[in-house]
Amino acid sequence: MKDGTRPHEPHAGIPPGTGRSAVVVGGGLAGITAALALADAGVRVTLLEGRARLGGLAFSFRRGDLTVDNGQHVFLRCCTAYRWFLDRIEGTALAPLQDRLDVPVLDVAKPEGRRLGRLRRDALPVPLHLGRSLATYPHLSLAERAGVGRAALALKGLDLADPTLDTQDFGSWLAGHGQSARTVEALWDLVGVATLNAVAGDASLGLAAMVFKTGLLSDPGAADIGWAHVPLGELHDRLARKALDSAGVRTEVRTRVTSVSRNENGSWSVQVPGETLRADAVVLAVPQRETHGLLPPGALDAPGNLLEIGTAPILNVHVVYDRKVLAKPFFAALGTPVQWVFDRTGASGLKDGQYLALSQSAAQDEIDEPVAALRERYVPELERLLPAARGAEVKDFFVTRERTATFAPTPGVGRLRPGARTKAPGLYLAGAWTATGWPATMESAVRSGVSAADAALGALGRPRPRHLFAFEEAA
Repeated sequence: MKDGTRPHEPHAGIPPGTGRSAVVVGGGLAGITAALALADAGVRVTLLEGRARLGGLAFSFRRGDLTVDNGQHVFLRCCTAYRWFLDRIEGTALAPLQDRLDVPVLDVAKPEGRRLGRLRRDALPVPLHLGRSLATYPHLSLAERAGVGRAALALKGLDLADPTLDTQDFGSWLAGHGQSARTVEALWDLVGVATLNAVAGDASLGLAAMVFKTGLLSDPGAADIGWAHVPLGELHDRLARKALDSAGVRTEVRTRVTSVSRNENGSWSVQVPGETLRADAVVLAVPQRETHGLLPPGALDAPGNLLEIGTAPILNVHVVYDRKVLAKPFFAALGTPVQWVFDRTGASGLKDGQYLALSQSAAQDEIDEPVAALRERYVPELERLLPAARGAEVKDFFVTRERTATFAPTPGVGRLRPGARTKAPGLYLAGAWTATGWPATMESAVRSGVSAADAALGALGRPRPRHLFAFEEAA
């Protein structure tokens, strides 16, 4: 095999001659999850990843003395599958949750000293847990705040199993329930753009309802925010690889799969440069277009649907100052192109000054703009938002671009997303873009890996590892 891989080795902890083996294609969160779940059930697993690292689109890289995440990723307390994943790789302490939801929201259009509002919860049952916060939210009028309550109750009454929700757009539903353009901007899109990677008018009502019902209307603590206090690579590459090694998974990076085919005896052949791997089951945990290219004929009734699932970009703007300009760990912004800003100083290893990361979702209009143009736009915006930045020196400014960061959550996308099982026995699909019921999040990726592993284990006659599905009980 090519440089960077290693020959077959015994799988630690798995009895020889079990006759059950699997190949997982793709080393993102979905693939890592599927590999761990299969190995935990006694299956001999090989994980193949084309990049030099694991983690998919949630990774880190070096820039001088800094360790930089490609983009800011957060999760919520209701993300029980991703939290299970953190436990499984022994990374929970490195990505803590807030004790209680608290989001500072700055409106740059207001006079200084009156710009700050907060979205936070009280220790009260749903929906009263957000009542005081909404009642005092300064970025909406009294009438608009009352209207939010009525819309929230209507949203809570929607049936997520109703397929017609996926045919409607969230923006039209909000307008039909009395939500003003200002309310959409200052509340619904504030949350929705960050979780769906689309503005309300471009988002499926089904996916939007799932986000708000699960995150804000299911449990008082469901929307408490968590994020990695270390580089993502520490979690999704180093600790994940350590867990895979301990489970006996053979992990090969820099190894791109060229074809997947079913043998006459029902086993599978996975072709990589210089080697053919044979297995009883295969999990394709790669993006939808790559999956389409690897699917054998007849595996899906409508394989072309995969090519109809659109993608949406996320732009990340990174600014390093010579001094501290932000006292909070993060904030959201209104009245400005800036969406969410996070302090990444400690996680990056920066010794002097402060490093802020701006996460700009639904960035179709900016994703290809030159760095100089983005700097000219965003540095003054940060100075408008943060008075302390006005006299600070920008030591470094750079951007990272994920042009296909997520699948586009457009109305109708639900019918295009396939489940874990295919029509080819022994072949399974995973990825945040599959039919998990969630938008394209780390939670969706992990859930898809669990679903693919569960389907494969059933076909292989292997029992479900009890701990694997503990998150379902916590949901």
